[in-house]
Amino acid sequence: MNFKTIKLGDIVLFNPKESIKKGILTKKVSMDMLKPFCRDIQNFEIVEFTGGTKFRNGDTLMARITPCLENGKTVKVNILQDNEVGFGSTEYIVFRAIEGVTDADFLYYLVCSPIIHNTAIKSMVGSSGRQRVQTDVLKNLEISIPDLETQRKIGSLLKSLDDKIELNNRINKNLEEQAQAIFKSWFVDFEPFGCVMPDNWIIGTFSDIIISTLGGDWGKETRTGNYTEQVYCIRGADITEVRAGNKGKMPTRYILPKNFQSKQLTANDIVIEISGGSPTQSTGRVCLISQALLNRYNNSMICTNFCRAIKPLKNYSTFIYYYIQYLYNKKIFFLYENGTTGIKNLNLSDFIETEKIVIPSEEDLIKFNKLCHSFFGKIFKNSLENENLSALRDALLPKLMNGQIDVSEI
Repeated sequence: MNFKTIKLGDIVLFNPKESIKKGILTKKVSMDMLKPFCRDIQNFEIVEFTGGTKFRNGDTLMARITPCLENGKTVKVNILQDNEVGFGSTEYIVFRAIEGVTDADFLYYLVCSPIIHNTAIKSMVGSSGRQRVQTDVLKNLEISIPDLETQRKIGSLLKSLDDKIELNNRINKNLEEQAQAIFKSWFVDFEPFGCVMPDNWIIGTFSDIIISTLGGDWGKETRTGNYTEQVYCIRGADITEVRAGNKGKMPTRYILPKNFQSKQLTANDIVIEISGGSPTQSTGRVCLISQALLNRYNNSMICTNFCRAIKPLKNYSTFIYYYIQYLYNKKIFFLYENGTTGIKNLNLSDFIETEKIVIPSEEDLIKFNKLCHSFFGKIFKNSLENENLSALRDALLPKLMNGQIDVSEI
C-alpha cells in the first residue's frame, strides 16, 4: 500500500467556519449526550442557538477536555440534513475531511486510533481536572496515511462493523420499548382486561413485594490489608449499559470479605441509583441483574454507595423493574429526593413505603414474565454480538491505520 507522511493539518479542516443566526432553532448536541466509545450520536435537542461549536453531517467531533476525551467521547455526526448546521459544546474539536484528499469515514477512525487519540491526551494542558487538548499539536502532527482509495476501503471495512453494532442497538432499544409498552398496557391502562383493573388485583406499595434492600460499597482500588475480595461495582453511570445488555467497563475494586457476603448481588436483584440527580434528571435510574450478566462477572458484583439493590419477592423482579422504569419516565422520583441544588439523594424507603402501585395476580404476573423474558434473551444475544464486533473493530483499527493489514484486495 502507498502511504505518505504529511501533517494532519494539511489533510483535515480543523473547526471549519460555519454560520448560525442567533435565536434560530437548531439541533444541539451536548457533551453529556455522547456515549463513550460509540460512533453515532444517540440524542440531541432542538433549542435556540446562542453560541457553541458548529458542525455538519460527516464531521468528526472529539472531546478536547478531560476526562471526556479519555472516556472515548468521539463521534461522527449523522443527525443533520445535507445543508443543515448543528452546534454543541465549546469543548469539541471538529475534524472535517477535505474532498478529494481524505475520506470522512477513514478520518473518524483515524481520530479514534491511538495515533491521534493518544497524542491528544499527551498534549493536554491546564489545571487539574480541566485540562484541554492543544489543537496546534494535532495540526502539526506528522502521520502516514494511504491514498484516497485505500482510505475508503479501510473506512468502509470498519464502518460495516459499527453499522452492525448500531443496528443491534436499535433492535435492542425497540425490544425494550415493546416491553415497556406491554407493561403500560397491562398495569396502567388495563387494556387486555377491558380497561378495568381485574377484581383479583390489589392496590399496594412496593414494600408489599420487596423482601429487602442492600447498600453499596466503593471499597479500595488496590488490595490493602483485609480488603481482599475483588468485585465489580455497578455505578450510576453503568446502569444504562447494564439495562441495554452490554458488558460495559465496570471498575474492579477490593472490599472486606464480610461486606461482600452481605452486599453480593444475585440474579433478579434490581439496582437503583439513589444519589446524583440534577435539576433536569432525577435519581431512580434502574437495571435488572440477570444470571447471564452475573456469569460474565464471575458472580462477583455489588453496587456502589451511590446505588442500592432491591431484592423482590419471587416472580416480581421483572414487574418491579418495568414499574420503576415507568415511574422514572413520569419523573416521579423528583418527589422523593432531598438535598441541595448540587447532588440530590433519593429517599428510597419513603418511595417503597408510600408510592401506590397496582399489584397483579400471580397468574397474570407469570404471563407477563414469559413475554418479557423472550425480549431479554434477544437483547442479551445482540449485546454479546456487539461485544465481539467491538473487539474485532478495536483489534483491526491500529493495524489498518499503520498498513499491517493489506486492504488492496477488498
